[in-house]
Amino acid sequence: MDPSKAEEPQLRHVEKDVLIPKLMREKAKERCAQHVDVFSRCCKDAGFFMVFRCREENAALKECLTLHYQDPAFFEECKQEYLREKHEYKQTGIPAKNRKQKLPTSM
Repeated sequence: MDPSKAEEPQLRHVEKDVLIPKLMREKAKERCAQHVDVFSRCCKDAGFFMVFRCREENAALKECLTLHYQDPAFFEECKQEYLREKHEYKQTGIPAKNRKQKLPTSM
C-alpha cells in the first residue's frame, strides 16, 4: 500500500461533492470580488433589463469563477482548509463560524 495514501483521510461523498465545493464557491467569490462588485453594480443600475445589459459583466464573472472551480490546486487548498476546520471541530466541539466570533469582553 502506498504510504501517502494511508495518511490521506477518507472523505465522505457529502464532504467531497457538497461541503468542499461550497467552501470553494465562497473563496472564489472573495478572489473574484472585483468582478462580483462590477456585476452587482450593473444589475442595480440596469434594473429589470439586467439580463440584456450586464452580459459582459456576467461573462467576466463566470470566467473568473470557473477558472478557480477547475483549478486542482485550489480544490486541494480548500480541501485542506476543510480538513483543518473539521479537525478543530472534533477537538473543540465549536463550529468554525462560532469560533471566529468575538467573545464579549465583560459580562
